Amino acid sequence: MGQNTNAGLFEQEAVSSAVVKLAIPTIISSLVMVLYNLADTYFVGMLNDPVQTAAVTLAAPMLLAFNAVNNLFGVGTSSAMSRFLGRGETEAVKDCSAFGFYCALFCAVLFSALTWIFQNPLLALLGAGEQNAAATAGYMKWAVSFGAVPSILNVVFAFLVRSEGNSVHASIGTMSGCLLNIILDPVFILPQGLAMGAAGAGLATFLSNCAACMYFIVLLYFRRRSTCVCIDVRRFSFQKSIALDIFGVGVPAAIQNLLNVTGMTVFNNFATAYGSEAVAAMGIAQKIQMVPLQIAMGAAQGIMPFVGYNYASGNKKRMKEAVVILLQRTLLLMAAVVLVCSLCSGSLIGLFIKTDSVVSYGARFLIGFVLALPFMCIDYTTVGVFQAIGAGKKSLLFAFLRKIVLEIPALVLLNYMIPLYGMPYASMCAEVVLATASVFMLRKILTDA
Repeated sequence: MGQNTNAGLFEQEAVSSAVVKLAIPTIISSLVMVLYNLADTYFVGMLNDPVQTAAVTLAAPMLLAFNAVNNLFGVGTSSAMSRFLGRGETEAVKDCSAFGFYCALFCAVLFSALTWIFQNPLLALLGAGEQNAAATAGYMKWAVSFGAVPSILNVVFAFLVRSEGNSVHASIGTMSGCLLNIILDPVFILPQGLAMGAAGAGLATFLSNCAACMYFIVLLYFRRRSTCVCIDVRRFSFQKSIALDIFGVGVPAAIQNLLNVTGMTVFNNFATAYGSEAVAAMGIAQKIQMVPLQIAMGAAQGIMPFVGYNYASGNKKRMKEAVVILLQRTLLLMAAVVLVCSLCSGSLIGLFIKTDSVVSYGARFLIGFVLALPFMCIDYTTVGVFQAIGAGKKSLLFAFLRKIVLEIPALVLLNYMIPLYGMPYASMCAEVVLATASVFMLRKILTDA
């Protein structure tokens, strides 16, 4: 195993214990982007200005679009690295991590430049109108145009570090940025501070991601003799076998994310027809839903190195046990979340804004969103297994079915049948169908294992 010090975790430790050690820190890391946005939404909501809150909601697809690069070079590289580690090819792991990191850096710089140059067309595409375009542009300037590079590298760093089983360090890095963001938000947003409104939320996010990146750079410098993660530019080269291994998982994962961005953009454009208050309420409800959803997604990502390692090393019994344990625990948690959110929907929305009409909208929206959670838990776990074992085409098929075939048509139909209030149930309709397919496909993989 060379420099990899976590072979015991993958090969010998009790599966339930390994799942906890890998999943818990990764769940925390996965929550970071949501916590950034929740903090932004909370402090912007304290202004009691639906236009400012709507600006954060309308810009959300651009922040979600970061994940296209994160998935391409984070998920793809991490999956390849774990499988190389399972085969004992530590030099290939170093080359793989350097290739993934510098490709992510290039794409992040390109993303930043394009969003700056094409800001006005992007605002129109996102659904920003005359009422909220200025506030949305102010938020995007810092969080997207300036913030793309540190935000993307922060997440990619976490994936690379996690691929060796070092979930704790990945979590500390991303959480450090999150805590700093929560501290800076009121300073930049509120009238008692710099009174920048939504733009201040974007600036706080930018600075926080820069701090998180610095943590990872320092970490890798001090651990350079004991880690297989390498960002030495001299290791960067194009090796066809490594590139194909990364892109085989990363490209479908990136396309999956772009389809999510498309779905959110369509959703926001439908919502804008009902005014800034409806958009603000929809955004708050979606962000509340994203907390338990990120727990499920983070747990699935957390066991990916374990699944990929044991799949590559031939110990498929441990792989199967990890997936079953994870599903049992996350489904139980999602059932509890649905119950609590359904009973307390109005109170939860009221934590973020006090405008009565927004709270009324949001309380009804939230119930529709959370009902999809148990089914999404099954679906994202299945996609995580596909990515871990290198079956990227299957994860892409799921993404295409979710957004293009099922969710967007359901959104159009439900909005026609039950204007505005039918929209939050589109996701549940899509996920029920996918969960049924997931059960059959996952059972086949685990039975073969």
